[in-house]
Amino acid sequence: MYTITQETDLDYWEVEALFDLSFAPGREALSSYQLRFDVPKVAELCMVARDNLGVLAGAIRYWPIRIGLDKYSSLLLGPIAVHPTRQGEGLGAVLMQESLEKAVDLGWERCILVGDAPYYARFGFEIAPELAFPPPTNPDRVLRKELKAHAFSGVTGDISAETVYSNLKKA
Repeated sequence: MYTITQETDLDYWEVEALFDLSFAPGREALSSYQLRFDVPKVAELCMVARDNLGVLAGAIRYWPIRIGLDKYSSLLLGPIAVHPTRQGEGLGAVLMQESLEKAVDLGWERCILVGDAPYYARFGFEIAPELAFPPPTNPDRVLRKELKAHAFSGVTGDISAETVYSNLKKA
């Protein structure tokens, strides 16, 4: 049994250690981190899962981004990680589902991530050839999900970082 709560400042180093374990040190050199440096995460959507002893078992984070010349707001999902000793229990799916449902409740309309299309398809993500992620990301790994019907209609272009997102959720 796991308890899922919003990540707090007290969780920070433990979550960072989990991400290092899951993705290896040097993960910050990935192109997706270009969109995260000096950008506050969307705190309401960043969650941790702990077991009944309080041990961290999984974590998920989200970041605000902008898409295209019209500067549509979106969420960048990731990283998400489950401790290797807890994988295969469905915890990652629970973190995905709960956080995406909360994103909808908060008024977010679209979400992207960089990942394996066959895995994330079960959560409604699909390849987004109309979106240009910072290089050297493989375009077949840039995935999108509409949190509101037709939210990606007409949304194309380059993805960039967003530093102020309090009023973007309805954009």
